[in-house]
Amino acid sequence: MRELLLLRHAKSAWGDPGLADFDRPLANRGKKAAPMVGRLLAERGWVPDLAIVSPAKRTRQTWEYVAGELAAIPPVRFAEELYEATAETILSVVRRAPAKTGRLLVVAHNPGLEDLAALLAGPGNDPDALARMREKFPTGALARFAFEGDWPELSAGGAILAGFLTPKELAGRVGGPSS
Repeated sequence: MRELLLLRHAKSAWGDPGLADFDRPLANRGKKAAPMVGRLLAERGWVPDLAIVSPAKRTRQTWEYVAGELAAIPPVRFAEELYEATAETILSVVRRAPAKTGRLLVVAHNPGLEDLAALLAGPGNDPDALARMREKFPTGALARFAFEGDWPELSAGGAILAGFLTPKELAGRVGGPSS
C-alpha cells in the first residue's frame, strides 16, 4: 500500500502589493500552522520518504516548517511544474515518483491540489473526510490517500481518501494555536 499526502501551502501574506505571487511568504498564521502538520506527521508515523514541493516561497517555507518537526528530514525535490499546476500536471509529477517511495508528500497550490484530491478519491473513502474536503480545501490542509500499485498507475478514482485535516482541526489534535 502506498500513501500520497497532499498538503496545500500554509496561509500566505498579502501585505506587499508590489510582490510577485511567486514570492509571497507565509503569514504569521501560516508560520504557526505548518509546524503542526510536521508534528502530526511525526506523531502518526506518516513521515514521507520523499517530498516534492513547488518552488514558490510560501510552499518552500511551508515545507521548511513541516520538516523542522521531523526527527529525520526526508529528501526533497522542488518541481517548477507544481507552481500554478492543474490537477493533471500534479498527477504527472506524482506518477514520476521513484518506485522505492512508499509515502510521498506533495506541497502545492490550489486549485490544482484540491482538484487532484477530488479526482483521486475513489470507492472506500472516509465519508466524513470526503465531505469536508469537498466543502473546502483551505491553506494548510492535508489530504491523506492510500492506494495499491505503483506510482505510474495512479489514476482518477484510484485511491482511498483515508483522512483530511485542516489547521483548525490540527490545533485541537497536536496542540498549538488555530488562528
